[in-house]
Amino acid sequence: MSAESSNLSNIEHRAVIKYFVKKGKTPKEIFEDMVSVLQESAPSYTMVKKWARSFQQERESCEDDPCPGRLVTVVTEENVRKIEKIVLADRKIKLWQIAEELQISKK
Repeated sequence: MSAESSNLSNIEHRAVIKYFVKKGKTPKEIFEDMVSVLQESAPSYTMVKKWARSFQQERESCEDDPCPGRLVTVVTEENVRKIEKIVLADRKIKLWQIAEELQISKK
């Protein structure tokens, strides 16, 4: 298999995992099989275990679950200007101090 054709999407990886789970393979066997074919583009063992467990528990969809609600963002022009002004005034300011001053999450 060429390097180009071995680059599967996450959904395709999950479909392969689902197929092997339905055939009764263990997560370790699935992982080893995928690594032997996909090499470095194979998903991690942790991901194989996670998805194998989901499919063993009757999950059918290979798609990600939708995130609840809309993500809240604090990246606004106003906040960017404020942060720039704060950092230019004190280059040694800590992230938590900026977050506290603007009342935004550090993340």
